[in-house]
Parts: sequence; structure tokens; C-alpha cells
Amino acid sequence: MGKIVVVAYQPHKGKEAELISLVKEHIPVLKKEGLVTDRKPVVMQATDNTIIEVFEWKSKEAINAAHYNPQVQAHWSRFSEVCEYKPAGSVREFSDLFSEFEAVM
Repeated sequence: MGKIVVVAYQPHKGKEAELISLVKEHIPVLKKEGLVTDRKPVVMQATDNTIIEVFEWKSKEAINAAHYNPQVQAHWSRFSEVCEYKPAGSVREFSDLFSEFEAVM
């Protein structure tokens, strides 16, 4: 069984477009390395510009393997230049009974 994850990226000021570009490249990088399923990811934006990404890893082992994969690590290192990771639960919209976001992809 796959592992569905929710990731929240808070862009640095003025880095929103760069972050969205990186997120759009994220799944293709993971897919090329055989780490994610074919499930289509959902990417959305909160009112504070936080980008939320929902996708499915192939397994817990795939998640662990990503942390040692040079291509994935190179891609992930670019995220630190444009955003901070934050707990998804800290995004205001998730406190609403029906959370609404703007679609990114």
C-alpha cells in the first residue's frame, strides 16, 4: 500500500513563483526515481500563500530511499532556497470543517 502525504511549503517573500515551479517538478523527479505511485498529485494554495502538495509514495521504504537518492536530494535542496516547511495543521484553512484552497495544479 502507498503512503499519502500532505506537505505545506511557506514561500519566502517574493519566491512564490519559484516555489510553484519547484513543486511542479517535484513529482516528475520522484516518479523518475520510481518512488511514487501513478496517483495524480493535488497542489493548492492557502490564503497566506502556503502551497499544499498531496501525493502518494509507493511505500515507507520509498520515503526512506528518497533521503539517500542524489537526484531527489538535489531537488529538495532547492526548496530551502525558496520556502520553509510547516506543519499542514498550522495552515488556517485546515481548521475549517470544509477546507477551501485555490487550485495550483
